[in-house]
Amino acid sequence: MESTSATTSPVSKLERESVESRKRRLAAARRRATAFLAGATVLFLAVTAAGVHGTFPGYVQAGAEAAMVGGVADWFAVTALFRRPLGLPIPHTALLVERKDQFAATLGQFVQENFLNADVLAERIRATRLVPRLVAWLTDQANAVRFAGHAADLVVMVADALHDDDVQRVFSAGLTRAAGDVDLAPMAGRALRVIVAKGHHADLFNTIVSAADRYLADHYDELRDRFETEAPRWVPDAVYRRVYDRLYTRLRHRLATMAADPEDETRRQFEEWIAGLPDRLATSPELRERGDRIKRDVLASTALRDWSASLWKNARQTLRTQAADPDSELRHRLADLLEAAGKRLESDPRLQEGIERAVESGARALADQFHDELAGLVTGTIQRWDAAETSSQLELLLGRDLQFIRINGTVVGAGVGLAIHAIALALA
Repeated sequence: MESTSATTSPVSKLERESVESRKRRLAAARRRATAFLAGATVLFLAVTAAGVHGTFPGYVQAGAEAAMVGGVADWFAVTALFRRPLGLPIPHTALLVERKDQFAATLGQFVQENFLNADVLAERIRATRLVPRLVAWLTDQANAVRFAGHAADLVVMVADALHDDDVQRVFSAGLTRAAGDVDLAPMAGRALRVIVAKGHHADLFNTIVSAADRYLADHYDELRDRFETEAPRWVPDAVYRRVYDRLYTRLRHRLATMAADPEDETRRQFEEWIAGLPDRLATSPELRERGDRIKRDVLASTALRDWSASLWKNARQTLRTQAADPDSELRHRLADLLEAAGKRLESDPRLQEGIERAVESGARALADQFHDELAGLVTGTIQRWDAAETSSQLELLLGRDLQFIRINGTVVGAGVGLAIHAIALALA
């Protein structure tokens, strides 16, 4: 794996400080720790070269000598974490490079046992008081309004992400499934029976007659031209026009009579026919088949597809307009629903307990089902990191603090050396 892969690891993201800045700070810390060790070394060499005469020079030599030992030992220990000291193949050095995979496995097991444990998760969920916090958040009108805006934007994003063809197929499939369970003829018969029972069939007859009369009145010239086209060529024009006018006048007069006379024979026949039609629709195989054929033709029609497509486009445009307006009905309704849900939850302890149990049960189920996979994710991720680059990144992150160990080792070593020298003089 190349070094760029390691820089995407969490190690490089723990600090917002730049890599160059961390390098400068680490170099300064190293110089400071090395200066302590160099100072102890110079002091030891100076006292030794001058000769140890007297008690005080003896203490200085002993303290400086012990400081050198402590500083070098801690330098070795700190360096051995990240690399081989002086490049020498000393066992148990460059620990982060050599033991990265073991560290990954140990960390994965630690996460699995201490973070992905069902009991631990359940306890943490109970400690967070999830439901009371949710109630407090939902009942705050400002939160409800803000969340409603995000929810409306999310709905628009989902709607824009959907392809028109996919929506059309889903709509058509759903409509086909729903219509497949509908027997059109009996359903029409039931609706017609209600119309007859309430006496609306008389209005239906009048509507039909009035529509026919309006059609004749609006299409006089067109009907006359058609009549002329169908008339024999040997009939004089004056004759067929008089015949047409006579037929036209009689037909409109007949329609007016049918509309005005409640006892008209044609009206009575229509009422008898329509009164028996619901039973025929419910029992006639021919009418059932005709109804199914009409249903299939409608479902397969281009007009229905065009209508559903326009319906979806209009709905999406309406959603987009409503979501963009802070005072829209959509946002107000969503905010009201959220606030009402919060108040209902606040006033219903049983509902609160149910949600808490559901969340806890869900967390336990996830922990039991996926704890091995999640632990494996931690282990596998670390194992994929480049060992040398990971060690370098960790040194940049932690090395500055570790240099204080070297300083402490030098100082503490000096103190221990002074104490040992004092004890030795006392026992001499």
